[in-house]
Amino acid sequence: MLTNSKNILGIWDGHDSGAVILQDGNILAAVNEERLSRNKLEIGFPHLSISSCLETAGISAQDISLVAVSTTDFAKTLTRWFPSLREEYYLLRRKKKQPGLFNRQKKLLKYEITRIPANFITKSVSNSILKKQLKKIGVNAQIKWIDHHKAHAASAVMCSNFDSATVITIDGIGDALSGSVNIWQNGKLNRIASISGKDSFGIFFEHVTNLLNMRELEDEGKVMALANYAFPVPDDDNPLLKMFSINGISVKCAYGPAKLYRELGKVLYRYPSEQFAQMAQRTLEVHISELVGNTVKYTNIPRVCLAGGVASNVKVNMLIRELPEVEDMFVFPHMGDGGLALGAALAAGNQMFDWGNCKVKNVFLGPRHSESQIKTALQNAKLTYTETQTPWLNAANAIAEGKTVLWYQGRMEYGPRALGNRSILAKPDDPTSRDRLNLQLKQRVWYQPFCPSILETDAPELLQNYKKPNKFMTEAYRTTLKGRKFLAAAINVDGSCRPQIVADDESKYAKLLRVIREKIGVAAVLNTSLNIHGDAMVNTPEEAIDTLKRSGAEILILNNFIVEQ
Repeated sequence: MLTNSKNILGIWDGHDSGAVILQDGNILAAVNEERLSRNKLEIGFPHLSISSCLETAGISAQDISLVAVSTTDFAKTLTRWFPSLREEYYLLRRKKKQPGLFNRQKKLLKYEITRIPANFITKSVSNSILKKQLKKIGVNAQIKWIDHHKAHAASAVMCSNFDSATVITIDGIGDALSGSVNIWQNGKLNRIASISGKDSFGIFFEHVTNLLNMRELEDEGKVMALANYAFPVPDDDNPLLKMFSINGISVKCAYGPAKLYRELGKVLYRYPSEQFAQMAQRTLEVHISELVGNTVKYTNIPRVCLAGGVASNVKVNMLIRELPEVEDMFVFPHMGDGGLALGAALAAGNQMFDWGNCKVKNVFLGPRHSESQIKTALQNAKLTYTETQTPWLNAANAIAEGKTVLWYQGRMEYGPRALGNRSILAKPDDPTSRDRLNLQLKQRVWYQPFCPSILETDAPELLQNYKKPNKFMTEAYRTTLKGRKFLAAAINVDGSCRPQIVADDESKYAKLLRVIREKIGVAAVLNTSLNIHGDAMVNTPEEAIDTLKRSGAEILILNNFIVEQ
């Protein structure tokens, strides 16, 4: 640890819980609990994440200077006091438990309770509970509570490297709000408008997801994908568009959460599922684009930063990027509530220690496993393996031959996207590789597309209106004719894709892509997260080996070790 350094432990103890450690404004470690507990989108206090972050950062619990935590509204405090409430909701939401007689009423009541803001009592209760939990793990530091949307906003703008920015958060609900509009100038974040919990784009899309018999807070991406298979309903005939209105930088929904659910159900009754999804997706695209355009005109700051769960909608982000008012845009790579631990830590560091922008070159912030740990895992599994100093050559050759490669390297990614360290890779121009992945390994719905990783040098030829690299897979792009040909297995039916743009450097992943270009003509691969459907992304070598055994993949590459089957 650096002498007299300031170490902030950021914690999020709700949906997709996790922890981070910042030291003097730099991110040393970040991980979400699901990667360690193996329960996807884990809830509750992140014991394992905190322990992992301390170990990765090389500091002890006594070295923590400050603990930053988000959200003290009534609903969050209630689940801290009665953990069984969030555990039951987790099981119901993920369809791990049969719903009871009054399940729908309970769910709608939940949305009403979440609109109750924080007060002195909820803050005191949350603080007391958290102190006890921290004491058990040896952390005895001051606790700084950060508003839910301030944490989201801080995560976006302080990782953007913008000196000034228009910062917009759009979420389901947290601290009784569903969004906020902020200005970042002179190293400070100032809120200029709030979006109430009643007027939530996030709750709207959660309702749509649930009505389509999908899991809210998890399957919204499937709704976005399904929308592409509908015969489009014209905007003038779209009843969902009329449920929201934008007036300047103000958002209004015609109904509260409970009535909104009922009204959406009435619309679904009249339309096929794919058209319902298309109308919902279009509602976000039209209204959020208008909100962002109006906000930039109001602030006169054309650089836009986005965070919150709705900012995971890459089609909306694409339209925002293309707005004439927007000069540049950054979407925080862990935009949902899983990123609140980092957002809270950044906001606290800004307030308490005057920290400014935090340079994020990559999100490889999770645990790393050594060569000896990998070798031990292989030996314990009684697998035959070889060792090489050029694993990218083996991977590229296998991919070019049409094989599926499990690619495990270095530190694990922070956030929902596999970005080349915990990835499954396949040939990008062969739709059969996509179908094989879906059937044998990922077991996803047929209409949900995979994504490509593209070397920065090749991106202008494959993507329309390409201006700058997006290395975190947070925006969609339309493909060129060449892109549609060479990315056929990694694009949507409408020709769009959610690409990771990889720097043309000396990393193993960039070297792999350069070799792939020699083999198939472009430096691109199909890239999806290293896990089997329903599991969290792989963390340990043992989990990678288990994925190999349970899947139809032909080759596993762990750092420099190669296993073929």
